[in-house]
Amino acid sequence: MEGNARDIRLYSGTSNPQLSQAIADCLGQPLGHVDVQRFPDGEIFVQFKDSLRNADAFIIQSTCNPTNENLMELLIMLDAARRASAARITAVIPFFGYARQDRKDKPRVPITAKLVANLLTAAGVDRILAMDLHSQQIQGFFDIPVDHLYGSRVLIPYIQQKITPESVIVSPDSGSVKMAQSFADRLGCGFAVVAKRRVDAIHVASSHLVGDVKKRTCVLVDDMTSTAGTLCAAAELLKREGAGDIYAAVSHFLAREEAFEKLKNSCIKELITTDSVPFAIHGDNVHVLSIAGMLAEAIRRIHEGETISSLFFSKNK
Repeated sequence: MEGNARDIRLYSGTSNPQLSQAIADCLGQPLGHVDVQRFPDGEIFVQFKDSLRNADAFIIQSTCNPTNENLMELLIMLDAARRASAARITAVIPFFGYARQDRKDKPRVPITAKLVANLLTAAGVDRILAMDLHSQQIQGFFDIPVDHLYGSRVLIPYIQQKITPESVIVSPDSGSVKMAQSFADRLGCGFAVVAKRRVDAIHVASSHLVGDVKKRTCVLVDDMTSTAGTLCAAAELLKREGAGDIYAAVSHFLAREEAFEKLKNSCIKELITTDSVPFAIHGDNVHVLSIAGMLAEAIRRIHEGETISSLFFSKNK
């Protein structure tokens, strides 16, 4: 059957099918049929089994590990949807990979966030829906609409159950100051910053603390972590400064086995995160909150031409 410009079509890549299905369930819509295969040499083959002509297509794919595979798969799906004459194509990217390199901070390095933006646009996407980009400026790398949601909408209500007005929201490094300050303002808590020195791509060292945390519950806030090195180093410093219970809240937990091991041996009581990326392994002190409802509501509003500005803020606002 031919699609219509008013028809919504949801498609999932292979990066996080559980989240895609949860989004579809929230919308009361089935996931569309798409065949994604690998040729023997590793090339990706994509074929949509439904007609997309004049349809409003939403392709859900996090560009998480394996990053290159998932990014290439998304690009091929976008190209296939464009060539199938979809009326509008929205890439729903809960976790936007290659976002760490968003500026030239050293000689002869790339700006991969801009490169990925160019690739997505060239592949045929009309709109981007993402959550907690590594830096706000990435939105400006696109010449198409970007709807940027915030994980605080699902994280803050849960954090409220763990803290008191005397608690402190802590930025584990200078790059997370704005995000942590936003959490502190909305929760009505104190605010502190940990200075970080990166030893290499894997190891970090926390040097000193700005703020009072003595005998207070602390919540470390960051947009992403893969090894948990920054969080654990900051937590150790907080403990040395006399902090009480220590929690961590991150929007994207790019879980690796070493991260779970570090968390297990750290003074972080619980790490709170979202299902923006799938989890192959789990830890007892990791609590996962679903963003499916938030993304589903954003998709519904985009499809129906409604504003989504109210989704930019946490539920308690």
